[in-house]
Amino acid sequence: MNLYLLFKSLHLIAVISWMAGLLYLPRIFVYHSEAEHESQKRVFKTMEKKLYNYIMMPAMLLSWFFGILLIHSLGFSIFSELWMQIKSLAVVILTFYHFSLGKYLREFALDNNQKTSRFFRIYNEIPTIMLIVAVFAVVFKPL
Repeated sequence: MNLYLLFKSLHLIAVISWMAGLLYLPRIFVYHSEAEHESQKRVFKTMEKKLYNYIMMPAMLLSWFFGILLIHSLGFSIFSELWMQIKSLAVVILTFYHFSLGKYLREFALDNNQKTSRFFRIYNEIPTIMLIVAVFAVVFKPL
């Protein structure tokens, strides 16, 4: 069996799962910040916690794990290529973004959210932009 292709497949599955969470959690935050009834807020808190802890966190860790295995398979000299530098920067930004969502999740859990739904609508665009950057860098491999 070709381990490189196995790692690549598992990496793609993990990244797709992680991106789904990165795109969906801020959308839940939009509705949570607009919720007026305590029963609605409880439902959003449950959804947010489960999405972050049971889907997003494992998917992020697996994305990193299989990404590192892929880099190891190709050799660390791959970092001398511009496309890999661009992709790596996008992944680092997405990782910081991921943990910022965890911070907002904790604020919502404590009923201490200070951000508006408009903020979360705009903030929700960051992973889309980073996804576009990463995909174009990997597919076109600029020199």
